[in-house]
Amino acid sequence: MTYARVSIQTEDFDLSHEIAELRRNDKGVGAVCSFVGTVRDRNEGDAVASMELEHYPGMTEKSIEAMVQEAFRRFDIFGARVIHRVGLLQPLDQIVLVAVTSAHRGQSFQACEFLMDYLKTQAPFWKKEQTPQGARWVDARVSDDAALARWGITASNA
Repeated sequence: MTYARVSIQTEDFDLSHEIAELRRNDKGVGAVCSFVGTVRDRNEGDAVASMELEHYPGMTEKSIEAMVQEAFRRFDIFGARVIHRVGLLQPLDQIVLVAVTSAHRGQSFQACEFLMDYLKTQAPFWKKEQTPQGARWVDARVSDDAALARWGITASNA
């Protein structure tokens, strides 16, 4: 069975299972770095009751797979896994996983951070929060563009 490097899904994920699959049968792995993002209950000073994520099936996976390919080009890594959830999510729900394996921790840390910076600015997702004031779309932040710029990639989302 081929294990997909990118998954866009509505269902939750199990971090330990995902790491085990990423490491399966690779005795060269000396480091695993992972990041799990969760839905916050506040944003820009307002309470957030829920978040709904939309995407374009096919296009989103292709875009993220290109990000993973770029991580393999830039860093000495063995494996990578990106899961991003879509649909209606509640505060504290897991929303994203980025996991990377390599021989040494430095390459895993860098690749994981690179992928998260890329996801925050370049992945085609649309996020809508429900607040006491009503629904609102979440805009990209200038700080996210700045994080991506340190990798030599220019974005103008904010």
